[in-house]
Amino acid sequence: MKVAIGSDHGGFAQKEQLRSYLEEQGHDVVDHGCFSEESVDYPDYAAPVARAVASGEADCGVLVCGTGIGMALAAGKVAGIRAANVTRPDFARLAREHNDANVVTLSGRFVDVGTNKDILDEFLSTDFLGGRHEVRVAKMMELEHL
Repeated sequence: MKVAIGSDHGGFAQKEQLRSYLEEQGHDVVDHGCFSEESVDYPDYAAPVARAVASGEADCGVLVCGTGIGMALAAGKVAGIRAANVTRPDFARLAREHNDANVVTLSGRFVDVGTNKDILDEFLSTDFLGGRHEVRVAKMMELEHL
C-alpha cells in the first residue's frame, strides 16, 4: 500500500518511528515532512499528505502532531478527505468500517508509539463496510459543496 505520511514538530519523533515501522511492514511510504523538531505550522504538512490521498497518488495518509487534532482539522479541509483523529485501535477500525476514513491522525505526545503502531495496523487492515454506511458517507461528502 502507498502511504503518505507527515508531521509537525510535535509529531516528528513518532513520525520517524512510524515511517520505519510502515516500511518494515512492506508499505511504500512517501514522507512529506517535517524533517526536524524545529517549530513549524501543521497545515503546511497536512496539506500535501491530504492532497496526495485526494488525488490518488497515495492510498491513505498518516499525520502526526501533538494531539492529532490540528492535523485532522487541516486535512479535512481538502476535498475528498475523511480524516479521523484516532487514539485507540478500535476507533481506527470503526473509522475505516463506518466512515471510510482515508487519513488517520495521531497524537505524538499523548499516545505512546506502541499504541500508534496498533492503530496503524487496524487502520491499514480494515475495509469500509459499505451498506448502510455508504449513504451516510455520501451525505457527509456532500457537505463539501455547501
